[in-house]
Amino acid sequence: MSEGDLLHVVETDNIGPARRSFGLALIWGSPLVLALVALAQILQTFGGMDFGFENWRPTLYAYVFYAVCLCWGQVLVKGEQGKRILFVLPAALFVVSMTIFPLLFGLIIAFSSWNLSSPDGRQFNGMANLIHMWNDPFYWNALTNMIWYVLAILPEYVVAFALALMLNSEIRARKFFRVAFLMPLMLSPVAVSWMVGKSMMETRFGPLATLAKHLGWSNPTFFSTPWLAKTTIMLMDAWTFIPFMMIMILAGLQAIPKELQEAARVDGATGWRAFWEVTFPLMLPVSITSVLIRLIFKLKLADIVINVTSGGPGGATDTVTSFIFREYRDRSNVGYGTMLAMVYLVIIIVVMTLLMKAADRFMKSSY
Repeated sequence: MSEGDLLHVVETDNIGPARRSFGLALIWGSPLVLALVALAQILQTFGGMDFGFENWRPTLYAYVFYAVCLCWGQVLVKGEQGKRILFVLPAALFVVSMTIFPLLFGLIIAFSSWNLSSPDGRQFNGMANLIHMWNDPFYWNALTNMIWYVLAILPEYVVAFALALMLNSEIRARKFFRVAFLMPLMLSPVAVSWMVGKSMMETRFGPLATLAKHLGWSNPTFFSTPWLAKTTIMLMDAWTFIPFMMIMILAGLQAIPKELQEAARVDGATGWRAFWEVTFPLMLPVSITSVLIRLIFKLKLADIVINVTSGGPGGATDTVTSFIFREYRDRSNVGYGTMLAMVYLVIIIVVMTLLMKAADRFMKSSY
């Protein structure tokens, strides 16, 4: 290193024993304070002891104290390296405060009987909410409906792939069609539910209902029977999110080198054979990614159902999310609704983990 290049020189920190001891005391003493305050809060909440805490703010203050001491202690103990850690550590502590603490608080509520219309307030009830969920046919009906909604992703993917192939080909007004097909994605699902489900499908004066009458349907009620209502919800949701998969697949198609397609034509692979042996295998990573992301959106489907059918008729269109929403809004059952949400969160984590592992193994075996 030349003598003039001093910008990247880091001098060795002169950390004395007293400074190091004080830093270690901050790093290990602050979590002890946090643990004691949290333990006192838990004992007051569930053990019947009274420490004078009116709410959970003391635990929050103790966590802020712990975060400050931890950052300060890193600088005292590690010097220059501790200052570098400060570029990441505060953000990590903030993420913990925004995710872990609400999750823990949600678990406490999940094992409580808490109805906002009851004067008794929140009462710990152990496994009662879990037993109630296990014996709740409406919740299992919502889970069953989610299976059908998830299976609808497969035809959505086929349609999205076909549209992407069309928009990737040399057709007239290609830019116009790209914008037109993306318009449903620009709309909020709430807007779609009111514009299509409440207005266009309105039985008496809706344009789609009027068209159905002209085609011979005497009483066009799109949400009168369970199978028809569920199919209509699927179509509305598909119309909203097919453009999302389409644009991802289109980006993948445009990333395929033209030399590969030209080489396939030279070898005699044209039409369906070229698609099946060249295009589709190369699009597998993009396809799997788009399907998994679409699955995440599908698992939280609620907006359209809540605004159009409220889960009816007879729970035929209910999703888990819309059912949980009604537990909160209509029944004010916060404890039971939180338990349903926590169980559904576990189901989503397990399903997505298994699917991602299966997709990874499939990709490794394909290549």
